[in-house]
Amino acid sequence: MNTLFESQAPRPLADRLRPESLDRVVGQDHLLDVDGPIGRMAASGRMASVILWGPPGSGKTTIARLLAEVSDLHFEPMSAVFSGVADLRKVFDQAAKRRDVGHGTLLFIDEVHRFNRAQQDGFLSYVENGTVILMGATTENPSFELNAALLSRCQVLVLNRLGDASLELLLERAEELESRPLPLDADARVALRAMADGDGRYILNLAEELFALPLGSNGKPQILDTAALTAAVQQRAPLYDKSQEGHFNLISALHKSLRGSDADAALYWLARMLAGGEDPHYIARRLVRFASEDVGLADPQALLLALAAWDSYDRLGSPEGELALAQCVIYLGTAPKSNAAYKGFKAAMGVARETGSLMPPKHILNAPTRLMKDLDYGKDYAYDHDTPEGFSGQDYFPDGMARQEFYHPRDRGFERDLRKRLDYWNVLREQAKKEQEKP
Repeated sequence: MNTLFESQAPRPLADRLRPESLDRVVGQDHLLDVDGPIGRMAASGRMASVILWGPPGSGKTTIARLLAEVSDLHFEPMSAVFSGVADLRKVFDQAAKRRDVGHGTLLFIDEVHRFNRAQQDGFLSYVENGTVILMGATTENPSFELNAALLSRCQVLVLNRLGDASLELLLERAEELESRPLPLDADARVALRAMADGDGRYILNLAEELFALPLGSNGKPQILDTAALTAAVQQRAPLYDKSQEGHFNLISALHKSLRGSDADAALYWLARMLAGGEDPHYIARRLVRFASEDVGLADPQALLLALAAWDSYDRLGSPEGELALAQCVIYLGTAPKSNAAYKGFKAAMGVARETGSLMPPKHILNAPTRLMKDLDYGKDYAYDHDTPEGFSGQDYFPDGMARQEFYHPRDRGFERDLRKRLDYWNVLREQAKKEQEKP
């Protein structure tokens, strides 16, 4: 219960606009509609343990609180950042007492991924026997951060970052509550939504800053353009955790954009990673990997350029060296693609594991000692340069092992030329084989 003084204390705009019913939550219709998982739970009043996974400001805490209200459960909020084992034990003891008198508990744990593995294991029996209905909120991928045993007892529900229409709706609600429009021109209003980066709480905090700006000399709000807006409020840094899911999502987006030959999209994801503070050396390593794995011999210059971009960054540093990475991204994005070398090497590795320790054929072994010569090492070896075509056609696979073809070049880029070379050698090899078979 709020005290008299608490009721008179100023409340942030985001708190005053906190939805009072599930139908006022924006941007999560896929969960809240009558056919959505949360909508079904709310309609039936039967709650299940869930993990709410979504970006900051997407409504995780609000949804948990409103679900507790519609289900008549006692709402017990706690933060994993400020709580420990003693706090959990106290909560579970109180929940057990409520359960004895027929009253359930919805335990909401914000930042649930901050609890260590042992603490997460401590939830299991209480969740399993129904002492608490667990609603955990996390901004991190549960697959990486939560125990498999805990995940098996909870449904993971994914909340979306708020789209442009949802952010605009929040601004309109703020203006309605304040009974005045935000002091922005049309372009600045668009920029304000972009600054929020999908975070509903953040855009309301920005709106509150704008409502608090002093009036102009004429006693009216001064209408801000985009430049004035940027000067008036603190722009949010992009969400990017170099050790968590955002890191893997963005490098995957960069790699697949390059593979799909979309240089513009690849440049965008490169910029996103650099703006988020990613180590440019990590990006350079991935570009070298891409050049050999996905461009390969369709354009042999790609690997050289990727190495040169890495070296250029090392010599120039940031920000000048980042241009070399950008040039490399453009080159790799526009280059012909082939994973034939990658697949050929992978196939060769598989056969090498299967065949074990087969010896090379004796005719291609050196014989530096008398004993080795007596054992026919090097016997009948044909020196390729002494043949008219510079090609002997001898078999270089182990004795008793059929000839294999691992490398199958694509009909694109430089590999077209390699295909012609291989076909030429195969013709000569067949001719040599026929000559050897003649009586």
